[in-house]
Amino acid sequence: MEANCTYLSYKQTGYFSKLVVDYLNADDKLKPFYKHPVNIDGIQQSINARKQFPQQREILVQQLQQQYNNITVSLKLSENIELLLQENTFTVTTAHQPNIFTGPLYFIYKILHTIKLADTLKQQLPEYNFVPVYYMGSEDADLDELGSISIDGVLYTWQTKQTGAVGRMKVDNAFISLMGSMHGQLGVLPFGKEIVDLFTKVYTKGKTIQQATLELINSLFGEYGLVIVIPDNPELKKLFHSVIEKELKEQFSHKAVKPTLDALDQLYKVQAGGRELNLFYLIDDKRERIEVEGSAFKVLSLGLSFSLEEILIELNNHPERFSSNVILRGVFQETILPNIAFIGGGGELAYWLELKNVFDAADVPYPMLVLRNSFLLADEKLKQKTESIGLQLQDLFLSEHELMNAVVAKQSTNQFSLNGELKKVEDLYNAMGAVAGNVDTTLQNHVTALKAKAIRRLQELEKKMLRAEKRKFETERSQLVKIKTALFPNNNLQERVENLSGIYGRYGKEIIDIFLQHSLSLEQQFAIITL
Repeated sequence: MEANCTYLSYKQTGYFSKLVVDYLNADDKLKPFYKHPVNIDGIQQSINARKQFPQQREILVQQLQQQYNNITVSLKLSENIELLLQENTFTVTTAHQPNIFTGPLYFIYKILHTIKLADTLKQQLPEYNFVPVYYMGSEDADLDELGSISIDGVLYTWQTKQTGAVGRMKVDNAFISLMGSMHGQLGVLPFGKEIVDLFTKVYTKGKTIQQATLELINSLFGEYGLVIVIPDNPELKKLFHSVIEKELKEQFSHKAVKPTLDALDQLYKVQAGGRELNLFYLIDDKRERIEVEGSAFKVLSLGLSFSLEEILIELNNHPERFSSNVILRGVFQETILPNIAFIGGGGELAYWLELKNVFDAADVPYPMLVLRNSFLLADEKLKQKTESIGLQLQDLFLSEHELMNAVVAKQSTNQFSLNGELKKVEDLYNAMGAVAGNVDTTLQNHVTALKAKAIRRLQELEKKMLRAEKRKFETERSQLVKIKTALFPNNNLQERVENLSGIYGRYGKEIIDIFLQHSLSLEQQFAIITL
């Protein structure tokens, strides 16, 4: 299968925030909010900072080995887990919740970016080892976000009554029924049975979502050496004990993040505000906020109340019952992993830029932040249709209005612009103004007003001419709408809506290798792939 790739800047797409664009451009006003520039020098800085942090590598590897027990692992994955014991091994990490069936495409792109960056860094800095890691946010409780996927515009939603951390939920009859519904759509595709069989193999009744996600992602990416970390683990949480204790005693994270939020709020829309205490209480099928009321720590929805002494005893006895929210989640991740770079989407980078002071207060190294790779995938047929109306695929990021202006400008044989004529009218009024001004200077203002009125009316005429000309290109407009709908579902980026399974069903596992081949490492550009 042949694939061609074109790259453009994230700013050109119009789908990324000003904060993200400014970060990619290393804008000076953002530099106080992060530590390492996105280049090889920044990687070396991050490595040097990480070397100063005491790392419990043996515990991490031991827990990973237990986690992968009874799962088939590739040779490269096995080697990577063993490499984590070495002091010159560092991780490149992305994080994501366990969306059912991998969720939107960007989840796949994030993982491939970690694999590509780790491989690239090994070539550039051969004295070190770099291991790609997917850190599973399995304690997230937002099933509304994680429990639906879209396959070629068809929405599938898991209708379960389970609550709490999605990773701890179990495959039930509703989930099995959902897979049956998907089979009808995917089964007719050339590789549809292959992806359906994989889903059926990993999502078996009674298995937790985090375990099924581990097996699914390992099946797709284990051969590339991707290490998956499930942090909902008592032994790993013990490594975070001192930070949780500090949060319980001092509520330090809110105090650390607030000045940054105030400063960023002057420049951009703030992502994550946090709370006075940024911890949840996690037990069975419940994940509820811990609130501070006077000297008491309360989990109101569960009717629990602890004194400081009691909650510290609970922490010692049951570290698995404490779960970080967005403000402390990254600190936990960077505590248990020897990490030097974090790959995230625009929203993730926005809230990570709020957290440098939190990391400093927790005395945990702050990693380099890398915007994840983005792709738009099109087939040759859509490319040809686009070119038949005089456009390129990269033009499609413009609005329909702008695109039709471009189509008419290229294809129309009629003049519908008055640019030259407007200049002549302006010159005429300027000349009249000079003549009138010689008679009476006050008349010059009158002529200026007449000129503005005339120009305005002529500009209105020009717009009417363009609208009339556009109506002659209704066929092209109809084609354009169909192309845009196919590539930008719900007027959004394809990667934010569509699931992998439809694309896999059409092209097979080879499509993953194509995405990996065209993944960038630190270059930070948007890719358009044509198959």
